[in-house]
Amino acid sequence: MTEKRTEPTNDQIGRVIRRRRKALGKTLEQVAGEAELTVGFISQVERGICAPSFSSFMRIASSLNTSMEQLLNVRETFEIHTKAKDRESYSLGEAGRWYEKLGPGFSGALFYPCIIHRPPGQVSERMKHRGEVFCYLAEGELEYHIGDKVYNLVAGDSIHHDTSEEHFSTVVSDTETTELWVSSHPIAGH
Repeated sequence: MTEKRTEPTNDQIGRVIRRRRKALGKTLEQVAGEAELTVGFISQVERGICAPSFSSFMRIASSLNTSMEQLLNVRETFEIHTKAKDRESYSLGEAGRWYEKLGPGFSGALFYPCIIHRPPGQVSERMKHRGEVFCYLAEGELEYHIGDKVYNLVAGDSIHHDTSEEHFSTVVSDTETTELWVSSHPIAGH
């Protein structure tokens, strides 16, 4: 794979989200409600205090009637076949956490596949939203929380669940994880 990583700062991510929200005439409350996030979190993202996770950014983009790729200026092509050397990659705010775009292969796709690389000790945000997610752990170890249950994943394990219950994960290995994720694409207002 060629290194073509787009690495926007938290400030850049916040500015582009705020600009898009204001252009649509939406309030923080509207975006937070549609993205199933808190107003405080959206406000922190817009001010560059924190960066959204992949899942949260997808939901924010959906509530703004756009895509993450358009907000980040990442090339968005709909190709049924993506060669490894042509795969786009980008990061979202946290040092060491980056994403390889595997899809969608066509406009209107219901699933969004990607590979996520996370550094040791990285903790994802706690999430709860409509949809489902599948993760195959290719490298490293994760502690994955769904509600009150904890699952310890090692390379080769997978997890597939309804995302309406609160969930988050922590990288517990001493090395970076490589995680294949397939999530249902959020659709604003559904």
